[in-house]
Amino acid sequence: MAVMDDVKQALGKYGGKWSEKKGLWDFSTTIAERKGLLSKKKLTYSLKMRVMEEAKTVKFSEMLAEASAGFSSGGDLDGGFSSGFGVKKESYNTFGGSRQGAIEEQAKTFGKDYTYQFDYQRVRSVVQGVVEQAGYCFEYQTLLVK
Repeated sequence: MAVMDDVKQALGKYGGKWSEKKGLWDFSTTIAERKGLLSKKKLTYSLKMRVMEEAKTVKFSEMLAEASAGFSSGGDLDGGFSSGFGVKKESYNTFGGSRQGAIEEQAKTFGKDYTYQFDYQRVRSVVQGVVEQAGYCFEYQTLLVK
């Protein structure tokens, strides 16, 4: 798939990791990370793509996810003591169309204050340009590509 080779090359500057399973391509890159005394939080941007050769179409979706792990001083709802250990994972899909703006806007979804910037619109534009230049139709999906 020459189109996927071109997309991978175009997104090379973002670092990230590519994987492929049954024709579904996945790219993810860490865009922000926060470390505390005994905890760590990571914000990751990922995209999924499927090349439909017969229809000359590339289906595209993206997601922002936060994962955290570590210890907290804790306490449960009964006022007692908890173990203080927790693992939490949240995610946000770009429902309703393409998301735009700096990482500060995206991070508000998680109630955090990240200082890094990541241009989602630029990533989409690069992928769309490469796909269309290769003669394929670019199809943005609000639900994750399967």
